[in-house]
Amino acid sequence: VVLQEKPDYILVYGDTNTTLAGALVASKIKLPIAHIEAGIRMFPKDMPEEINRVLVDRISAKLFCASNLGIENLSKEGITNGVLFSGDVMYDVFKKMQPHFDYSTLAKHQLKENNFVVVTLHRDYNVDVAEKLQSILQQLNKVAAAYPVLFSVHPRTRKRIAEFGLEALTQKLTLLEPLGYFEMMGLIAASRNIITDSGGLQKESYFAGKQAVVVMPDTGWQELVDRQINVLSTPEAIYEKWENLSPAHFEQNIYGKADAAEIIAANL
Repeated sequence: VVLQEKPDYILVYGDTNTTLAGALVASKIKLPIAHIEAGIRMFPKDMPEEINRVLVDRISAKLFCASNLGIENLSKEGITNGVLFSGDVMYDVFKKMQPHFDYSTLAKHQLKENNFVVVTLHRDYNVDVAEKLQSILQQLNKVAAAYPVLFSVHPRTRKRIAEFGLEALTQKLTLLEPLGYFEMMGLIAASRNIITDSGGLQKESYFAGKQAVVVMPDTGWQELVDRQINVLSTPEAIYEKWENLSPAHFEQNIYGKADAAEIIAANL
């Protein structure tokens, strides 16, 4: 396709396997690569996403960073040419779609605004080990004693709950099927706060002015943890971290002004 279309650039996003594949295609036929969401770094270093993003950053001609931390990370690795703070295209989407957010789930479950907690969990290290998943569900039950917990259950997580015989621990939680973007953003915007291991959702929570307990050993969005907007947690410490969330100052424009796409297009 690339040989047939003869583009000027190959534009790749984030850190998926297709991101690396697109970058390799471009590099082999000597086309410049533009990497959107460049400069993110996190542990463990052997996770697939980290390998992909590090390799793509090495061979990109233009590196568009969602935050200033991305620029700092690249600079530490000696990458300074072609690096630009663009802001985050995910924030562009959030602001553009905000008028269309779907709040019907609140009425369906008789929820009051700012009076419930949204949960999503799907990562293998959280849900594929019976003891870890059991601990997480026990922690969520503690949260549910204080506020309703709406748990949008990933198919992988639902399968493991059944496989490990942990259904009894979900009785006090409101289990939802996976939600589309508009429904999930409506829930996030109306929630008290969020518990998640999603890379995107921890950032979208910030867009909505909400704090998140991030059930991960590290995060690609360290700037939110550094500003005490979000907090990292182990499965065993979820309730403690959630209970001790202190009101944060939400610094504006960490990820730009919702004009990232314009900045990237103009630069290209």
